[in-house]
Amino acid sequence: QPQLEESGGGLVQPGGSLRLSCTASGFNLNFYHLGWYRQAPGKEREGVSCISAGSRSTYYADSVKDRFTVSRDIAKNTVYLDIVDLNPEDTAVYYCVADFRAWEYIKSMQAAWDHWGTGTQVTVSS
Repeated sequence: QPQLEESGGGLVQPGGSLRLSCTASGFNLNFYHLGWYRQAPGKEREGVSCISAGSRSTYYADSVKDRFTVSRDIAKNTVYLDIVDLNPEDTAVYYCVADFRAWEYIKSMQAAWDHWGTGTQVTVSS
């Protein structure tokens, strides 16, 4: 059973930074496009960033541009989301996702991605 597992969430003060990680078991992430969604309490799920299988292309939601950076480590079968200058509006559960379908179809993150992790909580508060 392919699984994705996120880590790195926690309580952070405004202005702080975090690195979220997502590792896979049961499948090789190198052949998948990878991404991150988040869902804040009472809000709709939001696709915040994704990276293509060959790492040639990335996408960022307007709400996170210049503060979020997505990357992948082929050797570790891991995808990362680096976040700087956190603010309370970033408080959410962050989900790692993977999908094998065409990049042009899923890069906008409007379509539901195939594989999901269970999420990691990020709370930004003083």
